[in-house]
Formats: sequence, C-alpha cells, structure tokens
Amino acid sequence: MRFKALATDYDGTIAHHGIVDPATVDALCRVKESGRKLLLVTGRELPDLFKVFSEVQIFHRVVAENGAVIYDPERDEQRALADPPPPSFAERLRELGVKRLSVGRVIVATQEMDSGLVQKAIEECDVQLQIIPNKGDIMILPASVNKATGLQTALKDFDFDASAVVGVGDAENDAVFLDICGFSVAVANALPWLKERVDWVTPGDHGQGIRQLVRGLVESDLAGVALQGAAR
Repeated sequence: MRFKALATDYDGTIAHHGIVDPATVDALCRVKESGRKLLLVTGRELPDLFKVFSEVQIFHRVVAENGAVIYDPERDEQRALADPPPPSFAERLRELGVKRLSVGRVIVATQEMDSGLVQKAIEECDVQLQIIPNKGDIMILPASVNKATGLQTALKDFDFDASAVVGVGDAENDAVFLDICGFSVAVANALPWLKERVDWVTPGDHGQGIRQLVRGLVESDLAGVALQGAAR
C-alpha cells in the first residue's frame, strides 16, 4: 500500500455550506475500513466543528485551528501546538472596530475586509503573528503555525510521514499542507490557482469529488489517478 492516509480539509471539500452529506461520510469510512488513517485538517475551532459535524469520531486525528490544535477523537483529547496571542491583541482589534471576531485556543479569525486593521494591531501589539487568507476570511496565527506543520505533528503519532498521505482541499490555506503530501488533490470547486498546482483535480465538486477520490484510493491505491496526475 503506497498511500497510508487521507488528509482532508473540511469546508468546501468534504462539506458543502458546512454540511457533510451521508454518502460522503460513508466514503470516508471506507478509507478507514481499508486500513488507512483518516485525518481532518481544518481551520475551524473544535467547538464550532462539533456543532456542525457529529461524525468527527470517524477520524483518527483532527488538525484544527489551521494547524494550531490537534484532537484525538478516540481519547477525546486535544492539545495546542502554540501559545495564543495575548488577550490585549483581541482587545485592540475590537478597539479598532473589528466586529466579527472569533477567538479560539490559539487562532483569531475575522473577515478579509479587516486585514488592514489586523495588520495595524499586529504592529501596535508587537506580536509575531501571520495573516492567512481563506476565501474571504482571514486567520491570525503564530508565525510558525499552518496546516502543514499541524499535519506533520499529527503524523508523528503514526509510523509514516507525509509522503504516504493523500491530501485534498479547496482554498488558499490548504496549499501548504497539500504541498507536503505524497499526492495532492483539489476538488472541482477549488480555487483555480490551487487546481493548477496539485497532482489531480476531481471531476466532481465537494462530496462528489471526495467520493471519486476515495473510490480510486480504496480500489487501486490511486494507480490510475496517479498516472493522470503525472500527465498534468
């Protein structure tokens, strides 16, 4: 078996408008039943994810907050991989007029239209933070944290590295983790530039694309799909 795991984004990839349809859940379970590891790599905070997705337990690991938090569903344990920004940072964002603000264990998130105010707060508070775009929203995280670093840390719990992982996503923040995977995939609804840099683009969008990917992974270890990707 060349590919020992599937690492997938949530929103816009397995989920459409925040919801994962039952057929896609069944497909993901097929990956797990095949003996492969199943990892979710998402920008969402865990409490928010739990509200919209009741089947989190099908995953071996969840990399949440865009790489800042790892969750083990079987043990119901989570750990932060970085220190959060000081409380004064979120307070300064509110003072500057940022109204739609979400603060997780590590991540701070808002809408992209406020990126100038976020940059101003970063400079004024003198904190080492980065701004990561995500389809109209932005995530503010420690400079060393992203989906790739989170996935690499999660994989340390298993006996293989990212070269044995198939990664799939749709947006800007997915690019870094797709780049380190042994085979990278974008669903058909992904951003055009992301589709240009991956090994394969699924014919279908969202869950349909995931089901197509799972079929190739489980039935042939992506033998045919890998050949298509090599020709891109």
